[in-house]
Amino acid sequence: MGHLSALPGRAAVPTVSVPESARFKAACPDCRARSELAAAEFRLVIGATSRTTFYSFTCPDCAACVRRPAGERIVELLTDGGVRTLRLHTGS
Repeated sequence: MGHLSALPGRAAVPTVSVPESARFKAACPDCRARSELAAAEFRLVIGATSRTTFYSFTCPDCAACVRRPAGERIVELLTDGGVRTLRLHTGS
């Protein structure tokens, strides 16, 4: 899984090796185009609930901003594939 690396004078930081070729299939609900997109073309947002956990991308055919809910399996696949992730924190 991940590796630990340490810089002089700093604590160990986990790193994950992600292939640059990670690609995902996506469909646009607006124009119905099916595309294969690189991990860099997605954004994943992980919130406190299923309503606030989603992924998004821009359709390469019609330029629509697409937002879809992301369940546990989708979150796992996207994070393992190197998709940039934003974790929302709530105050307790």
